[in-house]
Amino acid sequence: MRALIVEDDAKLADILAHILERDGYEAEAVADGAAGVEYAASGLYDVVVLDVMLPQVDGFEAVRRLRAQGVATPVLMLTALGTVPDKIEGLDGGADAYMTKPFSPQELLARIRALTRRQAAEAPEVISAGDLTLDAGSYQLACGKESIPLSGQEFAVAQLFLRNPGRTLTRAQIASGAWGPEVPVEDNSIDAYVSMLRKKLRFLGSSAQIQNERGVGYHLVQALP
Repeated sequence: MRALIVEDDAKLADILAHILERDGYEAEAVADGAAGVEYAASGLYDVVVLDVMLPQVDGFEAVRRLRAQGVATPVLMLTALGTVPDKIEGLDGGADAYMTKPFSPQELLARIRALTRRQAAEAPEVISAGDLTLDAGSYQLACGKESIPLSGQEFAVAQLFLRNPGRTLTRAQIASGAWGPEVPVEDNSIDAYVSMLRKKLRFLGSSAQIQNERGVGYHLVQALP
């Protein structure tokens, strides 16, 4: 497994490389966002660990550029910016996971393992529910002739709902199914992904809805095709 670290703090980049290499990854580091986009777009890496406050191109813009180029490599944002709006901007821009500094090396590795394991396990297929289709090969969510790309983490959450239409999924089930059983996930992170998917359903003009069952979780109301 090869990991790309995009971090302008040379000392922290060395620490991250050491953590990853001890877990069996080949790690390479670059110090600015423009180089990060160029290296990540090569397709040589299995995961990207991306800072936000970078020279030339910040992390938010870097991940947007990668997704616009069709690069589906999992991206974990690791940054000191920890407000909810910052997290939403990063995730909505295409990041698959978001962690704040200071961080636990064990949690970092668990999140990276979950991202790379899920990517390796996912075989291209098309999942349908009501008027929606989800293409696992291209990470496109479609309704009729309209389609929209999803980030890796959005795809994982959407896949759970489309595979279980009408079934109420608890937050614990969503966290385990979309992030992995060993990864701690805050409820507001799950809520943020549900909010983003709802916006995309409205953009597509789908009649499907993700509804909240207060105190329990969420369920997809399946529309007729």
